[in-house]
Amino acid sequence: MLRRLFGRLTDRQPRGAGLFAAVVAEARAAEWYRDGQVPDTIDGRFAVLSTVAALTTVRLESAGDSGRLASVALTERFVEAMDAEHRQLGMGDPSVGKKVRKLVGLLGERVEQWTQAVNGADWTSAAEDSLYRGKAPSDAALQSNVQRLRMLWSRLQATPIDEIGEGRIA
Repeated sequence: MLRRLFGRLTDRQPRGAGLFAAVVAEARAAEWYRDGQVPDTIDGRFAVLSTVAALTTVRLESAGDSGRLASVALTERFVEAMDAEHRQLGMGDPSVGKKVRKLVGLLGERVEQWTQAVNGADWTSAAEDSLYRGKAPSDAALQSNVQRLRMLWSRLQATPIDEIGEGRIA
């Protein structure tokens, strides 16, 4: 009965949920960790997730207002996910907000870094900073992930903004 009365309030996914799910799926690909040797830890997974989200954000924001709306939705889902994950890790209420703000700040730094990279800056340094905190385990691992990031960028550029916003990336 409640579902019938309140179905419109609860049945819809939050705006950007499909896009965030696509970003998470990309960040979970084993190649980042196996071939690219990003540590399979909370910090390593965050580095990949925030890097993929940042590159996606750069693409969205390059498309004007429609892309910016999708970018905001992606960021909202990112914040929700970080909040939920840190609560599950047992962090208390006073410390969760501070930690989430720090993580969102790290995402913002990566957005700036990848904006510069796609506009002609060095992809290798951007990848090393973004994925490994400036210390890649090997040149082969770093180059593997630089190639993955370039391929992701090509896929993002080949996909219309409205499809990216819905979570469909070529």
